[in-house]
Order: sequence, then structure tokens, then C-alpha cells
Amino acid sequence: RSGGRVISKEELLGKVWGYYGGDTRTVDVHIWRLRRKIEEDPQNPKLLHTLRGRGYRLQWEEDLE
Repeated sequence: RSGGRVISKEELLGKVWGYYGGDTRTVDVHIWRLRRKIEEDPQNPKLLHTLRGRGYRLQWEEDLE
């Protein structure tokens, strides 16, 4: 739903897990696992980008063409 929009770790915790307890490491771990499943090369992601200090952005494949 939010393709292309930057989503903070705190927002992900609130929307996915329903809380924000101050620890965003949970998000980091799940993003890492998700990248391993959806990216051709998880070390050089093309679909799920980290924007340091801001959050994450999902880039749809159609947008890459």
C-alpha cells in the first residue's frame, strides 16, 4: 500500500505489531529475513531499501523498469 513511501521503524512497529516499545531491532531482523526471501542479492537490495535514520522504502518492480 505504501510503495515508494518511506516508512519509519516506529511506524512499522505500530502498524504491524500494534505497539512501539522503544526497541526497533525487531524490525531490523524481520527486514533482513524479508530481504533474503525477495531480493536476488540481499546484500545489494533493489526492492527494499534502507534510508539511514529515516526508515525503509519498498520499490515495486514495475518502478524499476
